[in-house]
Amino acid sequence: MISFTVRMKFAEADHDAVAEMLRKLTLASRKEAGCVNYVSHFLAGDPATVLIYEQYVDEAALEAHQNTPHFREYAEEGFYRLMRAQQIKYLDAIV
Repeated sequence: MISFTVRMKFAEADHDAVAEMLRKLTLASRKEAGCVNYVSHFLAGDPATVLIYEQYVDEAALEAHQNTPHFREYAEEGFYRLMRAQQIKYLDAIV
């Protein structure tokens, strides 16, 4: 299992556009066969910071996600272009 968080910073003025792209990406990502969990958040009290929690069954599923048309449209060609900073943290599950 692959689990990680993605934290991104945006201009507050981009909040609504980022939210709409994330809604679409989240819904499409959850339908992927290898996606276990995909949850997008704005930090409470901070409308310019997004935190996404993602889980995939394995590396192949993560790679498949990153090669989907919806990832390209909403992330790479969408909110990534508005992003000011990004931090990815991989997690080790406690079983």
